[in-house]
Amino acid sequence: MQLVSPHKGILAADQSPRTMNKQLEALGLPPEAELRRKYRQLMFTTPGIEEFVTGVILHDGTIRNHTDDQVQFSDLLVAKGIIPIIKVDTGTVPHHGFEGEVVTQGLDGLQDRLQEYYDMGARGAKFRTVFNISDTTPTEQNTLFDCMTLARYSALCHEVGIVPIVEPEIIFSGPHSLERAEEVTTQVLKKLFEIMSWYKVDLRGVILKSSMVLAGSEHPDQTSPKGVAEASIRTFQKTVPDTVPGIVFLSGGQTPQRATENLDALAEQEEQMGGLPWELAFSFSRGIEQPVQQAWMGKDENIPAAQEALLKRLRLNSMADQGTYDPSMEA
Repeated sequence: MQLVSPHKGILAADQSPRTMNKQLEALGLPPEAELRRKYRQLMFTTPGIEEFVTGVILHDGTIRNHTDDQVQFSDLLVAKGIIPIIKVDTGTVPHHGFEGEVVTQGLDGLQDRLQEYYDMGARGAKFRTVFNISDTTPTEQNTLFDCMTLARYSALCHEVGIVPIVEPEIIFSGPHSLERAEEVTTQVLKKLFEIMSWYKVDLRGVILKSSMVLAGSEHPDQTSPKGVAEASIRTFQKTVPDTVPGIVFLSGGQTPQRATENLDALAEQEEQMGGLPWELAFSFSRGIEQPVQQAWMGKDENIPAAQEALLKRLRLNSMADQGTYDPSMEA
């Protein structure tokens, strides 16, 4: 499957306008649609990104947007040999009766939306669900609801010829231990693939976008890269069928360097084991874009520096995917 090619990843550029506006404001910039468009344009027009990227995940507003020359962003990506991927969930809402839990919306009208996105050039889609870790969450009911949603979404994607990326995100924020993170991730992924098989989803045409398994951000004992690799692969071996072609990782609130270090450890662990049934790759958002935004700062004269920052981050993650990354390369 082209989306999970060796030494390449998927760029997650699917922030909503609201999220993108917050990122602009953090840079001291006005939250304007034109600035959002210019930022996406500098990323997608970066020479050579196709060397490191198989696909780009887009928000609805982004796939409909265009360059200064009125070239639709999806057409620009296709011309580079990059697959447009569309985020189709519409966000989370509180799960009534289940304190501390949320459910993801987006199934209503999805079949028609998918057909429209297909006609616009999208050949992949992404749907994210969210699982918060506490002593009592996630509940079995919440897990089952979200897994059924991901299964239905996947089946609708297949009906229109789009590859579904399923993203059951285990939230990094919190005081939970590595052991608790591994327990929850195992429970969620086991239920996800049980439900997808039950609903006869062809897993050969599905990509898993997974959190890395690591202790919560507020836990006093932060997980080493080796520990992340061992726990993550151990979890996948228990839960992910061999028929799934690829697993791509979200950065999930980690710093860019930490996400890359953990990806490198995963590749090294895979090599030590003599290979795995799935292609492992990255699908970072902030883990790639943060230094790009800081180099850009909304100024046209900074576009070359911002594009170089993007290429550097992609290059380092490509090397990490091969197990050849070293932190000294950050300098």
